[in-house]
Amino acid sequence: MSEITKYILVFLVSMVPLVELRGAIPFGVKMELPVLNVYILSVVGNMLPVPVIFFFARKVLLWGKDKPVIGKFFTFCLEKGEKGGRRLEEKAGRGLFVALLLFVGIPLPGTGAWTGTLAASILDMDFKSSVAAVMLGVLLAGVIMWLVSAGVFGALGMIF
Repeated sequence: MSEITKYILVFLVSMVPLVELRGAIPFGVKMELPVLNVYILSVVGNMLPVPVIFFFARKVLLWGKDKPVIGKFFTFCLEKGEKGGRRLEEKAGRGLFVALLLFVGIPLPGTGAWTGTLAASILDMDFKSSVAAVMLGVLLAGVIMWLVSAGVFGALGMIF
């Protein structure tokens, strides 16, 4: 497989919901690509869908939630976004920006840019604040995944 193909795959994996850069960084590291390049490409790929999600995902999900084939999946996505948004709102109060940043930034399943942006849209956060919080969260999650992929946390566990 050519190096450019590997980079394209990393970029595409970082755009996939639920996988996002949490999967793209270890994937790129496993393919022995330079970690900094993988990090940058994963961040860009993960952030690319954010404006589309913010402005259109909620409308599309509401439209499709009662359709025969896609209804269950769309309802699941809406419920996940609403649940995540309400949980953020309850815990954060006025610190919603920081809560969204940490929600996206701590790399747990289902807490990435897609869910965070959908939650921000459902909570009617303004676009600039939402994108800034999600971007900082993606950068944080990328650093954490970079360290995990490099084995830093495993090495610390062996020391302590």
